[in-house]
Amino acid sequence: MNTMDTILKYEDAYNELAAIAKEIESENVAIDVLAEKVKRASELIAYCQAKLRSTETEVNNIIAQMDKQA
Repeated sequence: MNTMDTILKYEDAYNELAAIAKEIESENVAIDVLAEKVKRASELIAYCQAKLRSTETEVNNIIAQMDKQA
């Protein structure tokens, strides 16, 4: 699954990232797939960061509009 190809929810991305981190920390990842897991984790981190920035901007815009109306 590639984040570019599907619509991914933040919560799903975060949960997948947490699962990957747990696998790596517990050393349950085969060396043959370690690079793949790290790459996927990197994609998920980038997605989550972008989603958080986008949400922050949207919330700030809503607050600014509310301030103008008050």
